Amino acid sequence: MAFGVTSPARGVARGTMNGGGGRIWPAALALAALVVIGLPFARLLLAGISGPEGLTLIPLAEALGDETVLRGLRRSLETSLAAAALALVFGAGCALLLGLTDIRFKAGFVFLVMVPMMIPPHVTAIAWIQSLGPSSVLLRTLGIAPPLGSTHPLYSPGGIVLLLAIQHAPLVMLLVRAGLRALPREAIEAARLSGARPFAILRRILLPMLAPHLAAGFMLAFVSGLGNFGIPALLGIPAGYHTLPVLIYQKLSSFGPSVLRDVAVLATVMALAALVASLLQRGLERRARAESIGPPSRPLAFALGPMRPAAETGLALAVLATLVLPLVSLISTALVSTYGVTLNLQTLTLANFREVLLEQEVTLRAFANSFLIAGGAAATLAVFAVALGYFTQGGRGGRLVAAATALGDMAYALPGLVLSIALILIFAKPLPWLGVSLYGSLAVIFLAYLIRFMTVGLKPVMAAYAQLDPSLDDAARVAGAGLGARLRRIFGPATAPAAASGAILVFMTAYNEVTVSALLWSRGSETIGTVIFNFEDGGYTALASAMATVTLAVTALLMAALTRLGRRLPRGTIPWLD
Repeated sequence: MAFGVTSPARGVARGTMNGGGGRIWPAALALAALVVIGLPFARLLLAGISGPEGLTLIPLAEALGDETVLRGLRRSLETSLAAAALALVFGAGCALLLGLTDIRFKAGFVFLVMVPMMIPPHVTAIAWIQSLGPSSVLLRTLGIAPPLGSTHPLYSPGGIVLLLAIQHAPLVMLLVRAGLRALPREAIEAARLSGARPFAILRRILLPMLAPHLAAGFMLAFVSGLGNFGIPALLGIPAGYHTLPVLIYQKLSSFGPSVLRDVAVLATVMALAALVASLLQRGLERRARAESIGPPSRPLAFALGPMRPAAETGLALAVLATLVLPLVSLISTALVSTYGVTLNLQTLTLANFREVLLEQEVTLRAFANSFLIAGGAAATLAVFAVALGYFTQGGRGGRLVAAATALGDMAYALPGLVLSIALILIFAKPLPWLGVSLYGSLAVIFLAYLIRFMTVGLKPVMAAYAQLDPSLDDAARVAGAGLGARLRRIFGPATAPAAASGAILVFMTAYNEVTVSALLWSRGSETIGTVIFNFEDGGYTALASAMATVTLAVTALLMAALTRLGRRLPRGTIPWLD
């Protein structure tokens, strides 16, 4: 590879000026991330510790002394911890079964287990609500619905825990599968040659080495559950079981002169809880870290023998119960005129789909808005990740870059409602000198997606950079290549699969989310998630089901197309494929 003829000394000097970017480019990129991410949260913290007399901790102390707030926080912690434990068992179990055994149909099982993570939480809640209960179209059609007037079984803390666990188990599975792929094969081979049985290898070798990934999976599921809004709202409000995100949403909907300050205080409480959880996660990872020797490779596949059909059947039943049943119920509700009607040839109708696809202007606008801002955020973060990721390796970027990446981790760990409130505090008033208010616009939601999902797009790229030989950079500098040339001709192509993987995860997560956009949208800037939630919240259950069914169909088609395309792309481009 030739970049032009130049002397080694001149090449090194030019490389120093351009790149490492000298000190200009890493500082500029890091400062941009720090300002975009840090300013909203600094504004939120300032609002949470301010009062008429200036800076004070009195509002925060009053909130922590309010029984309603404490009860909401306690309920959030209880449901999130229980759901994280359940997600850890199911997600880690699936990862070990699919990653360590000779079970068949692995690709199909991985795809199906991943689907719930791509479904918006409020859609998951709607689908499960319609699967059970006295008004379930599917159960009424089968003649096994509970008596009318009986309590819905999911309107309870247990229902919230169950659905949060189903929603976040794929996150745990992804992390544990990544850990399995990074383990050296020699450790397992040595144990097997020593006569160790599979369960002994799992207990004494694999689980200790996977402990950081298990701890990270548990805490990620916990933090995700802590900030989840859709499931606790749809299941908790009918039962009078209000978690802290629901209290924040209800407080903001109540209006009043002090509503923003009150909501900022509640959001600060929630942010503190999430930060404690994030710090605890890092501590657990450090304490549980087990050093390994040897290159990573695919772990050995333990033969299940006569137990293989039972394992495959059990996994298939789990997928049937957690995915197929609620989806069939959702579709059944979308095919009748009114929720609760028995589905038969006389009641079968496509009117709800015609309504949401052809007659409701808001739904088409929501699809266009969601694809525009989610796609824009994914593409922007992919390019930004390739540039910033270069400076995260080998101390190239210094403390500013480290601070920017840490702040990105915090933005993802904090609940989406906290981010929304932080942006409201900044953009509720017109911008200085411009006199233009961005609140309620697509620009604010787009900015929220950039802040929320920066770390999702950055992490795969950082991992890809870590695997590259540092001598590539040295050789390119000696050849006279500046930073732009190195990124464009060497590191950009080398990290493109990882950047594409991160962009896909950003897009699939953002295009139908509701937690962030629930408080930021207004007429004209609706997203898919907000339209579905508003249909259900307004009592238009059949329309909500039709809209959710279309959304799930689009999600499934996208995942199927990416899976098919992934066979022709470099390994690692599609996040759920090996």
